[in-house]
Amino acid sequence: MHDANFAADPQALYEQLREQGPAGPVELAPGVDATLVVGYETALRVLQNPTSFPRDARRWAALNEGRVPMDSPVLPMMAYRPNALFTDGAVHLRLRKAVTDSLAKLNITRIRRDVEPIADYLIDQFSERGRADLLAEYAKLLPLLLFNKLFGCPADIGDTLTTEMSAMFDGKDPVRTKARLDACLMQLIAIKRREPADDVISWLIQHPAGLTDEELKDQLVMLMGAGIEPERNLIGNALLELLSGGAGGRGAGMMVEEAVDHVLWHRTPIANYAAHYPAQDTDFGNGVIAPAGSPVLISFAGANSDPALAEARRSAGRGAHLAWGAGSHACPAKDPAQVIAVTAVEKILNALPDLTLGVPEEDLQWRPGPFHRALVSLPVAFSPTPATRMAAALQNRGIPQQQAAPATPQPQHTAPASSDGGGRRKGFWSSFLDIFRV
Repeated sequence: MHDANFAADPQALYEQLREQGPAGPVELAPGVDATLVVGYETALRVLQNPTSFPRDARRWAALNEGRVPMDSPVLPMMAYRPNALFTDGAVHLRLRKAVTDSLAKLNITRIRRDVEPIADYLIDQFSERGRADLLAEYAKLLPLLLFNKLFGCPADIGDTLTTEMSAMFDGKDPVRTKARLDACLMQLIAIKRREPADDVISWLIQHPAGLTDEELKDQLVMLMGAGIEPERNLIGNALLELLSGGAGGRGAGMMVEEAVDHVLWHRTPIANYAAHYPAQDTDFGNGVIAPAGSPVLISFAGANSDPALAEARRSAGRGAHLAWGAGSHACPAKDPAQVIAVTAVEKILNALPDLTLGVPEEDLQWRPGPFHRALVSLPVAFSPTPATRMAAALQNRGIPQQQAAPATPQPQHTAPASSDGGGRRKGFWSSFLDIFRV
């Protein structure tokens, strides 16, 4: 599941496994074996049975026995952290409640209000060129900057957080990246303990669960991991859905909400994840036995395409897909995630109404990796337009127009490090704050 063939056509593997049963053996990365569940009903059974299929990665026998390379690219996504994703029972309930209660304070109006200026700012960076890579310059950066906003990040910390989260998802120097990311988050937590504000971190700190700094850090890593990579893919895949097929193609006449829903069914942003570690040897049928303590992953994409789901989909409707998971570990932020994606897609389609793919659809490439369904890039072309969106947004909020000029466009696609007084270029977050301090 880690080579270019799987990235190009993951459904071929899902169908091959399904011919043998609802689950089958796979290799997630060199030296990392797992069982992948592709049957819809079996996926539900695993997701809804945490006693038989716990999520605690400390049960991972091969890792404990040294049979998984410590530099494996899947470890950042699968190794244990004391957060709601990798815990069970009472510990999971305590951590999850702190997260869900804090996220519940984010109403839809606030989310739209926070997404819109970020979208305006990013579009202004490339609108005069008439071409862009909407993955690197829009879909990738918007969730990163939004989390900086929701976390109430100061400029320098926000730049570091943006840079290190981008590096983590790209698999760059995982040991160094983890150390810098953890240090950055601990610094941010310390600031919020001293100076609480109207943001997610402050709400987590104030929650009756009484999270320690270490627990706070790991909940934040989980929130970013669950909100940034999937959101990037949801925005990018929805834009592809709307732009693909040419005139009269499948994207013609489709509403943005329909495109997002179609992606959740057919181009599931996180295609395979939710690692479970069976409490005992488990027979999935047709001779497929997952040993106790071995990773059992759910193929959300494979389950969504299970032919046996067709009847359930007709009767249960659009909500039957598993893109948000199911059971006690189901995504607690599906409504905000959909609002973010819909708002981001609407903003760019309204700003650049003649947006078209910059290359034939068949020439687009998909990023290798076992977990995601993600494009490498999404090149587009459009009529150049003046970079005036931030000026209009600021004027609407009563901010003097002389403050509204967009920052100088960055030639890099990933967010650079922030300025530290030594001549280093500022990152996207501090540049955004320079012109739109809210």
